[in-house]
Amino acid sequence: MASATGVPEHNPLLDEEEPLLGRRGDATQRPDQGLQWNFVIGTAVLAQAGIWILTALVWASVFQANFIFFSYHPLLNSAAVLLLVQGTLVLQPTAAQKDKINGTYVHSILNTLGVAALIAGLVVIEMNKASHPETRFQSTHGKVALVAYILIFVQWLFGLAQFFLPNLIFGSVDKAKSFYKYHRASGYVLTVLFLVVIGLATDTGFNHNALHIKPWAVVVSSLLVLVGLIPRIKKRKFGF
Repeated sequence: MASATGVPEHNPLLDEEEPLLGRRGDATQRPDQGLQWNFVIGTAVLAQAGIWILTALVWASVFQANFIFFSYHPLLNSAAVLLLVQGTLVLQPTAAQKDKINGTYVHSILNTLGVAALIAGLVVIEMNKASHPETRFQSTHGKVALVAYILIFVQWLFGLAQFFLPNLIFGSVDKAKSFYKYHRASGYVLTVLFLVVIGLATDTGFNHNALHIKPWAVVVSSLLVLVGLIPRIKKRKFGF
């Protein structure tokens, strides 16, 4: 906003919310902006393009092939990653306290739906492997995915405890808030990990024989997701 002299007014809020890359305020929710804008402001449009392209690649490939029970596994898991990315996007730009609280509720709902989809995807593959259990988690994709499943479940429980049960689990709200930066950092690491899991899935027998998703397409769309997410990281929220 410009002053009467035509010189832009200094807004300390923008200093505090300076993103990792870009100009001050590039990815900050304004007081007059609805929460829905958080999904697209700044570089979020790149992340949206990447995650929707990636999800569309998986879903289109599944429905173009012969649909079997195992087909639900890639559908559920790709939908889960889509939801997890949306959960990150909606919370990144929040600045005002009320927006942070509202954003956290939406973040929690999206992540809970994502974790539920991941659990359903895990159930599908476990049921599929029931007749030949010796093949469980033998591929690189399966092993890395198992680690990702465990970590995201811990991450989800940790996040719920921080926001909804701070006094019971951490002893106080302030003590719970002191762990927020670790929750944020691990969230970004898990986003990368799940994109790697999807990339590794292109080297599985199911993809080679049925889906035929090109590895380069997964890599390009995944990079778009990261290019959209990383610049919106707020340095202050990590104590930098």
